[in-house]
Amino acid sequence: MHAPAQTSWFGSRAGKAWFGIRANGLRALRLIEDIAAPAGRRPASLAYRPAAGDDEGRVLAESVSPLWTSLFDDRSALVAGKVQNLRVAATKLDGLHFAAGDVFSFWKAVGRPTERRGYVEGRELREGCMISSIGGGLCQLSNALYSAALDAGMRIVERHPHSQVVPGSLAERGRDATVFWNYLDLRFRCERAFAIEARLTQDRLIVRFRGDAAPRREASSRPALRAALVGDPAPAPDDCGDCAQGECVQRFEPAPRSRSTGYLLDEMWPEFDRWIAGRLRSGDFASVPMDGVRRKRPNYAWNSVRNEGVRLVEHRWLALRRSLASRRLQAQGAARQRRLLAFDREFARAFAKAVPYDAEQLVVPVGMLAELVRTGVLGGRRYAVLMTRAPIAMLQRDLDRAAALHPESPTLADFRADEALVRLEETGLGNADSIVTPHTAVADYAGRYGVPVERLEWVFPEFAGKASQGKSLLFPASALGRKGAYEVREACAELGLEVRVLGSASEGEGFWRGTKARAAAPGDIFADVGCVVLPAYVEHRPGLLLKALAAGIPVICSPECGLPAQLPATTVVPAGDARRLVEALKAMDLA
Repeated sequence: MHAPAQTSWFGSRAGKAWFGIRANGLRALRLIEDIAAPAGRRPASLAYRPAAGDDEGRVLAESVSPLWTSLFDDRSALVAGKVQNLRVAATKLDGLHFAAGDVFSFWKAVGRPTERRGYVEGRELREGCMISSIGGGLCQLSNALYSAALDAGMRIVERHPHSQVVPGSLAERGRDATVFWNYLDLRFRCERAFAIEARLTQDRLIVRFRGDAAPRREASSRPALRAALVGDPAPAPDDCGDCAQGECVQRFEPAPRSRSTGYLLDEMWPEFDRWIAGRLRSGDFASVPMDGVRRKRPNYAWNSVRNEGVRLVEHRWLALRRSLASRRLQAQGAARQRRLLAFDREFARAFAKAVPYDAEQLVVPVGMLAELVRTGVLGGRRYAVLMTRAPIAMLQRDLDRAAALHPESPTLADFRADEALVRLEETGLGNADSIVTPHTAVADYAGRYGVPVERLEWVFPEFAGKASQGKSLLFPASALGRKGAYEVREACAELGLEVRVLGSASEGEGFWRGTKARAAAPGDIFADVGCVVLPAYVEHRPGLLLKALAAGIPVICSPECGLPAQLPATTVVPAGDARRLVEALKAMDLA
């Protein structure tokens, strides 16, 4: 790097003040110009709707650039800040639609970069130096947009090249466009309607234009509103880490990235608690509904995240609101599912706001995954997904199969998630660093995403003594089709077995008519039980099956319950196969 001329303490501050005066004057001038600008140069009104991938038309152009480079130390907190700024700005662009003839304006779409809007200190090229500024790094996004606009044959209305070339950037190929609120803008116009996709993967910024096929022509441009520098490329910019300007007001000491991991957690699973305990380190961050250990709430009692040096953030009022709302909802049905999905989105947004911008990795539950993908929080980060339930695509496949077998059921087809939600979740799973689950069926299904699947061992609950075994069956669920109630009813009617039902919800009044069915004992549910049966189509967490096995009671279940087939005292039968269930019950000798 070249050595800049030495500047005094006073000269540095005077220069900064003069720069601010000039910038504010140019901002005022830009506002006046935009008001007076003709229609062909005036920015279009913004029309947003979520981009739908291939449904939005063919890809007109694409620009892909790395988020992390070795030119400026990729351990620097400013590089992490740049990535955070790209996350925020990309969400403003992703899904924008423009009609034929509309003028795109970078600042109209992105808005002013301020701390209140989520922007942080990032690296910015200003007057030959890489400095720290709020919103620094957005030029990587404007470069990508300009490059894609050229490839798509857009008409360039306004563009400003950088004053110096950053090695490895698009400026080396003349495809850069610097921006500075609000007077240095990037603007272009397309003769056909188009949509913008702007997304961050773990290590890349991807910008795509989609639309109908358009005649290919070379892009043309008009002169920029302000003169651009002409001549040979300037030397590579200086960086505060190597600069001798000790008196410079812009000087900062580059700080290392934290490289911390953020854990976004909901209901406690002992399997995941044990997994996290082996990975947690000082400096990590955890966001939970509440500290269940301290507040004596077992369903939120994550022991692993209470280590010294781990920052714990609670969302107690949101957890309380969800708890109260859940109690008022019916035990099952479409309304309940919609409300619970809405709470998943609320928790995801609340947790996302608490994530430190420089967190390098995240661990997230699958229920929050779709919203975290939509809001861009996962961009530029590695992340693992805790499968606290099956993927929605798997759930709906299994429910469709059950509904086809039992078309008379009022519950099996009463709710299906929105396609956009399913698509976002599938995208998140496909881009994950790993998928973590103790559920064997979910682990097998997750293989289709092409990412590593870490299969955990189930944690058996403690059970004092051994249950007294009898001749009754225990059905540890409500009488619902998705839990295999139709198959259990058919088998018990044929064999004349007594069945004890744990839940209160039902497929309908008189569902168990013709069988010896009664409610399970409210105290000891395993009293006089000879076998626990759950041939479910959907079962996320087989806690009662594990408890029965710990008590020495044999279990008959479907693969969808997630237990390994080789587990002792466990018989696995296919969901929906009443004949196989009858055969398995006969082998139990319960008559």
